[in-house]
Amino acid sequence: MTKKLHSSAPSWQTSSFGHPADVSPLERAALSEHLSMCSALRGPVQALQSAAASVQAMLAGHVITSVFMVLLLVGGAWLLR
Repeated sequence: MTKKLHSSAPSWQTSSFGHPADVSPLERAALSEHLSMCSALRGPVQALQSAAASVQAMLAGHVITSVFMVLLLVGGAWLLR
C-alpha cells in the first residue's frame, strides 16, 4: 500500500494536448498585471532588507577580515578621542 505524500511546495502542472505550448494573451495580461502590482509594492523597506542581506552574506564569507576591520575601526576611534 503506497501513501501519497502531499508536499507544501508549489507544483506546476500543464498540458498542451498535442498543440504548441504557447502563452495566451490572457495569461500574458494577467502576468503583466501581477508583475506591475509586485513592483509597485516594493519600497524603501524592501531595498533596505535586500541591502542588509547582501552585507550579511559578505560578512559571513569574510568573518576574520570583518572582525579585524571592526577592531581596527574601534581602535582607531579610541586613539583619536
